Amino acid sequence: MSAVTERFAVRVMVTDVWDQVFLVVEPTTTVAELKRQALAQALKRSNLALDAYVVKFHGAQVLDEAVTLAALGAAANAPFIVLPARRQPVH
Repeated sequence: MSAVTERFAVRVMVTDVWDQVFLVVEPTTTVAELKRQALAQALKRSNLALDAYVVKFHGAQVLDEAVTLAALGAAANAPFIVLPARRQPVH
């Protein structure tokens, strides 16, 4: 019998474009992979400096992006935010 991997959708707000993307992920997906997929989908580019962005979950920055979504306790429709690591000046 083969193992069936449960997949579920999460919401990711990418503040650079003020757009929310929906990603279908697995519990074993890392936060780093979630960030890469969300930025690529929202910004329509794949050559991004990923270290220039941080991920927040339940209002707190995820410091270890190697952690899996299951370890964070993320479930279906969980909200994430991807934003620049440095504050942007307001003019």
